[in-house]
Amino acid sequence: MSDYIERKGLSVHRELGRFLETRALAKTALKYDAFWKGFAAIIHDLGPKNRALLEKRDAMQRQVDNWHTARAGQPHDADAYRAFLQDIGYLVQEGPNFQIETMNVDPEIAEVPGPQLVVPIMNARFALNAANARWGSLYDALYGTDALGDLPTGKGYDPERGGRVIDRAKTFLDAALPLADGSWLDARKDGSRKFPALDDPSQFLGAHGFRYLFENNGLKIILEFDDATEIGSTDPLGLSDVRLESAMSAIMDCEDSVAAVDAEDKVLAYSNWLGLMDGSLTEEVSKGGKTFTRKLNDDLIFDGPDGKVRLKGRALMLVRNVGHLMTNPAILDRDGLEVPEGIMDAVVTTLIGMHDLMRDGGNSVTGSIYVVKPKMHGPEEVAFADEIFTRVEVLLGLPQYTVKLGIMDEERRTSVNLKECIRAAKHRVAFINTGFLDRTGDEIHTSMAAGPMVRKGDMKNAAWIASYEDRNVDIGLACGLRGKAQIGKGMWAMPDRMADMLDQKIGHPMSGANCAWVPSPTAATLHATHYHRVDVLARQDEIAAQGPRGTLDDLLTIPVAQGVNWSDAEIRDEVENNAQGILGYVVRWVDAGVGCSKVPDIHDVGLMEDRATCRISSQALANWLHHGVVSEAEVMDAMRAMAVKVDAQNAGDPTYEPMAPSFDGEAFKAACDLVFKGRAQPSGYTEPLLHVHRLAKKAQNVS
Repeated sequence: MSDYIERKGLSVHRELGRFLETRALAKTALKYDAFWKGFAAIIHDLGPKNRALLEKRDAMQRQVDNWHTARAGQPHDADAYRAFLQDIGYLVQEGPNFQIETMNVDPEIAEVPGPQLVVPIMNARFALNAANARWGSLYDALYGTDALGDLPTGKGYDPERGGRVIDRAKTFLDAALPLADGSWLDARKDGSRKFPALDDPSQFLGAHGFRYLFENNGLKIILEFDDATEIGSTDPLGLSDVRLESAMSAIMDCEDSVAAVDAEDKVLAYSNWLGLMDGSLTEEVSKGGKTFTRKLNDDLIFDGPDGKVRLKGRALMLVRNVGHLMTNPAILDRDGLEVPEGIMDAVVTTLIGMHDLMRDGGNSVTGSIYVVKPKMHGPEEVAFADEIFTRVEVLLGLPQYTVKLGIMDEERRTSVNLKECIRAAKHRVAFINTGFLDRTGDEIHTSMAAGPMVRKGDMKNAAWIASYEDRNVDIGLACGLRGKAQIGKGMWAMPDRMADMLDQKIGHPMSGANCAWVPSPTAATLHATHYHRVDVLARQDEIAAQGPRGTLDDLLTIPVAQGVNWSDAEIRDEVENNAQGILGYVVRWVDAGVGCSKVPDIHDVGLMEDRATCRISSQALANWLHHGVVSEAEVMDAMRAMAVKVDAQNAGDPTYEPMAPSFDGEAFKAACDLVFKGRAQPSGYTEPLLHVHRLAKKAQNVS
C-alpha cells in the first residue's frame, strides 16, 4: 500500500493522485478537499449499485441458460421464448412515443453527417492524427491507396498515376460541385477567374489566398489553385489539390482499443485526453528522415461574401469511457475494493473536459462534453449511467446535462430495448451506434446453451443482423435524433482495402446513418465522398416515411446452425481461423500492451482488431466446445499450430516474444483461457482475463 495515498476514505495510487491534483484540477475553481470528498461519495454511493446491476446480468444469463437447457432437443418456440424474456425482465414493456430533449449539441453531431474516427487514447500520435483528420487531401488519399484499383509502385511521383487521380477527383467534383457549363475535366483557365462558374453559385463560401471554399450536403470542400506546385503547374486550371472535410468527429477511446490495466496506464490515457482538451498535446514525429513536432491544427479562416468564415481545423472529439463491468486498482474504496472503472472514468474525463469549456476556440462551441458509454445492458443500466453523470456534474459544478451521452447499441438486451434505453437518457443522448462485433459476441454468449452457432462468416447473413441494423435507424429517427444526435454505424475493418470500402461503405449513409466509423484519416477522406453522394438528411426523411422495417421477432432469432453437417475440413478451418485471430490479437495485448492494431488474419490480410473481434472468436469456439462440435484436444492442437503461424507473421518485429515452442507465456495462456473459460466469462467479455494476464506480464517485466 506504499504506492497509495489516502483521500477521504479512498486509497488513490500516487501516480493518479499526483496527476489529478497537479494537472487535472489545475486552472479549475475546484478545491482539492471538496473534490475528493465528492469523488469518494460517488464511489461509495454508486459502487454497490454498480455491482448489483452486474449481479442482475449474471442472474438473467443463468435463467436464459436454464431455459435453453431444459428444452434441449426440442424445436425452438419463438412465442414462448419471447414471453419468457418478458417474464424475467430481459425484454421490458415499451412506453409511449417520445422525442429526445438533448440541448446544446455541436453541429458536427447534430447537423452535418460525415465519417467518425475511433482511436486509442493512449497513443498520442494516433490521437493527434485523428483530431487533425478534419481535413484531408483527396489527391493523397487516392494516390496512396488502392482506391483506384491498384497501389502506387516505385519511388517519387508517377505522372501517369497522378493523372488518374486528378481525373477521379474531378469526376467527384462534377457530382459535388457541378458546373454551369461542362465538366471539371475539361475546364480551363478563364482570364482572372480562378474557378469555373458553378451551376449553384451559393455553393461558393469564400476564399483565402489560393484556397477557395465550397459546400455540398453540409460538408466543406477546399480547392487549392497554385501554379507554383508540381501538380498545379501542369493542370489546365492550376488546381493543385482537393481537400475534403473528412473526420467530422473522433472518439478518443479509453475502452476496447487500449490495454489500460493499472494506474500507470490510466494516467497515460487521462494525460492525453487532457492535452487534447487544453490544446497542449504534442508528439515528436520522425518521417522521411526529418523530425518535427505534431500538434493540434489551428482553425481555418476564409473571406466570405458577408465577412470572415471560420472553420474548425479539428474533428469534434468525444471520449469513450469503459462500461460498467471492469474495476481498476488505480483507486481502492473504503473496503479495499477496486473501484468501478466506469465511475472513475466518468469523474476524471469530465473533469478534464472542463479545460475545454474554459477556453475559446476549443473542442465544443456549445459548452458540451461528449462521453461514449459502451457495453450497457438494457434501460436500467443506461439510467444508471445518466445518474452517474448527474452526480459528476454536481460534484464539478457543471450545469445538468453538460455531459452528452453516446449509447453503444452493442449488447443484445440494449438492442431489443433500444427505445427505452434512449428514453432513459433522453435529456443527454447525442449518439446511438450499432456495434456489430460486440453485438455478435453477446448474441453467441446469451444463447450459448441454445445450440451450436453458425460459422463466423455466415453470421452476417443471420436474420437478426438485418433487423438490428434497420431498427437502430428506425428507432433513432422515431425518438427524434434527427437534427439533435448521431445515428451511427460500425467500423470498416480492412484499412488496406480502400477500393472495397468505397464500393461497400456507401451503404451506411444510404441506411440513414449520419456517421460511420473508419480506421484511419485517409479512410475518413475517402468515406467523406459517400456523404457528398448521399444526402443523409433527405434519406432519413425517406426512411421515416416508410415506417418500421426490422421486427423484434427477427431480432430475437437465434443464429443456431439448423440441419448443418459440417465436414471435418470445414470444422478445422473454422477452428483455426478463430484460433489464429485470437492469438494474433492477444499476443500484442498481453505482451506489448497494444489494445488495437492491424493484425494479419489467417490469410495474411491486415484487419483492425480489438477486444470486440476477440470476443466473437473466443465465444464461437467456446460455443462449439460446449456442444461437442469440437473437442478440447482439437482446439488445443489448433491453438498450438496457429501460435506457430502468428509467430511467423511477427518474425520481422525484433521486440516480439514467440509463443512456440514452449507455449507457456502469458499471451498463449491468456488466449487459451479466453476459449476454455469463455463460457464462464461475464457476458463473454475478454477484459477480465486479458487484464489478469497483462498485469502478470507487466509484473514479469518489472522483476
